[in-house]
Amino acid sequence: MPRKLVYFVAVTLDGFIAGPDRGDPSGTPYLPVPQDLIEVLVGEYPETLPAPARQALGVEGPGNVFDTVLEGRASYELGLAAGLTNAYPHLRHIVFSTSMTTSPDPSVEVVAADPAATARTLKAENGRDIWIVGGGTLAYALLPEIDRLILKQHPTVISSGVPLFDGPFVTRRFHLRDQRALGSGIRILVFDRASN
Repeated sequence: MPRKLVYFVAVTLDGFIAGPDRGDPSGTPYLPVPQDLIEVLVGEYPETLPAPARQALGVEGPGNVFDTVLEGRASYELGLAAGLTNAYPHLRHIVFSTSMTTSPDPSVEVVAADPAATARTLKAENGRDIWIVGGGTLAYALLPEIDRLILKQHPTVISSGVPLFDGPFVTRRFHLRDQRALGSGIRILVFDRASN
């Protein structure tokens, strides 16, 4: 089965993945991480938890879905500001940047090449799926290569911030593959890229 490029991210009802300050949205009032979402992450997507959370929750071993994570420089720098040079040491970690010349961590690959071309190369390799963790600018650059969206849609509206895809107008079609509602009001929505 070919590898998929998957954008797995928390998003507000109005399509934002972070607030106007572009800071870390995890656990904010508009993108909280309630217990039922933690249970989904631990049970189904444990590799998407950063190392400190994995340690606190006693999560070990390889992931269920992903073995590689792709991240934009701005998103990566949020982890650096929190003292994490590699939030995902259990995954192959690739950061896209044209301004960062060296990696702060020997296990993090810094890539200046075109993200879409890099994603095509990665998808042709053997392995599990590839996770786009953020942010919106990188997701936009990778949009032609994205095979699946897994959205943790929160029942909040913030009206401004970092959009799910941050770039000029473009149209891409996806079809709904699966959905479920958690007791907290969060919906897990899975969309696959439409074939036409």
